[in-house]
Amino acid sequence: MPNDLPDASIELSDPSDPSGPSDPFGPSKPFEPSALAALPGLFSEESRVRAFAAVALGAGDSAEVARMAGLSAKETAGALRRLREQGVVVPGGGGELVVSHDRFRELARAARPAGDPAGDPAPAADGDRAGMILRTFVKDGRLVRLPARWTRKKVVLRHIAERTFAPGVEYPERTVDQKLRTWCEDGEVDHVTLRRHLVDFGHLRRSGGIYARPVESDRVGTA
Repeated sequence: MPNDLPDASIELSDPSDPSGPSDPFGPSKPFEPSALAALPGLFSEESRVRAFAAVALGAGDSAEVARMAGLSAKETAGALRRLREQGVVVPGGGGELVVSHDRFRELARAARPAGDPAGDPAPAADGDRAGMILRTFVKDGRLVRLPARWTRKKVVLRHIAERTFAPGVEYPERTVDQKLRTWCEDGEVDHVTLRRHLVDFGHLRRSGGIYARPVESDRVGTA
């Protein structure tokens, strides 16, 4: 799968400069609330849908997009320019075209109603400090990374344990790993490391391949 992040070292020529090669992309716009409203209109044009699908299927340049989507060079250039303007298609690490999954995550967050439990964690009951820590390290129900500071790490691990495991219930290691993989998707921490930290910090107890969250763990890991 191509890298979904744009490479800052890639320089695109100015499409308004007639002396340089034509660039079908144009500058990527920062996220604005209006971008969410513009998304249906962006995909209301068949050529853009076909061009986007071609990129998602691995077309790395405009020629491949035109061939896979069955579009003319002019249609391809126009479609890719609009997709680039909305930030849903970007240049990858090697200059190839890729879908910007981060852009769609931004749009999903913007569309999520306030207070949606699947969104970023709300401030914890013990004060806004814990809420700020969680909003920094947990995004959309995913662990971005573990804090380096011990006190902050306790807050994050406690949050994950309380959201994932019922106190006193026994879980086989396979089930624990399956639940923790969801937290680790697209993050810097793998589920094995996260499981080890939960055990080390007392949020899970392990015995013979069986794990359980202690009933008294609500008193463990407070900041």
